[in-house]
Amino acid sequence: MRERRLWGIAAAAVATTALVTACGGGGGSAGGDGKVQLALVAYSTPQAAFKDIIAAFQKTPEGKNITFTQSFGASGDQSRAVASGLKADIVEFSLETDITRLVKAGIVANDWNSGPTQGILTRSIVVIGTRKGDPKNIKTWDDLIKPGVEVITPNPFTSGGARWNLLAGYGAKSNKGSDEAAGIAYLGALLKNVPVQDDSGRKSLQTFTGGKGDAILTYENEAIFAQQNNQEIDYTVPDSTILIENPVAVTKTSAHPKEAAAFLKYLYSTEAQTIFAKNGYRPVADGVTGFDFPNPPQLFTIRDLGGWDAVTKNLFDTAGKVADIERKLGVATEK
Repeated sequence: MRERRLWGIAAAAVATTALVTACGGGGGSAGGDGKVQLALVAYSTPQAAFKDIIAAFQKTPEGKNITFTQSFGASGDQSRAVASGLKADIVEFSLETDITRLVKAGIVANDWNSGPTQGILTRSIVVIGTRKGDPKNIKTWDDLIKPGVEVITPNPFTSGGARWNLLAGYGAKSNKGSDEAAGIAYLGALLKNVPVQDDSGRKSLQTFTGGKGDAILTYENEAIFAQQNNQEIDYTVPDSTILIENPVAVTKTSAHPKEAAAFLKYLYSTEAQTIFAKNGYRPVADGVTGFDFPNPPQLFTIRDLGGWDAVTKNLFDTAGKVADIERKLGVATEK
């Protein structure tokens, strides 16, 4: 495993589920000045990255007349909001299933994942964060289920990050799903040690940097974000963990498909991917240099666990095994 020092975000973190209008602009139609406003709806953690990316895009010929509204929150909640009518031209979520919900609703095209990265915009991994100096010596998956250890992770029925966190532990302890019973037993022991389950990964990080818990399961990029914002905690990259893949798509319902497609294309540019990397995300495009992301020796993917359809049905549906564990613990499982 690899240990890192990070500096957290208690004061610097912006609230999730915020609706922000960037760089002015009018309604959804092009105005007399030729400006177009696009609506970006995303999960909670890339807010800081998108602020810089949008500013850079607006300096390009394709982006000079485009303004944005931005909505950030728990991935599942955001996806359900768009399915229920929230305006969106571009969506980025934590999980592929939050995009496929919109495909089924007729809001995103069936071929959204047909490109070179299969619709994935950024990557990360699940890491274990601890207090500075790691006073309880928490370095492994087994350490998280010891008596008296409090672990912070969000609710997997609202947060995509929570699902990645649980799948990282499940995959590590089940030998990539080959010993399901061991993986489920591990999740039961882990969730018993979770005192509070916030509705998003960013809120869980705020809870942890605010003083609650001995350890936190979080994205590597969230750990790096915390490092950049001056709160002292440590984190460890487990030897066995999951590769997080965050999808993006334009909507079929966009009033400005040409401009939305231009922004989507820009998100894969070296310039935009470098901004993502500066914010702790692992880039998916070639040409991004100057970053040293560790390679866990037993890194696995959602495909190693059977893919999202199988995993969701087995673990995260209302009749799934994680839902059963949560109900026994008195935790809400409504979506």
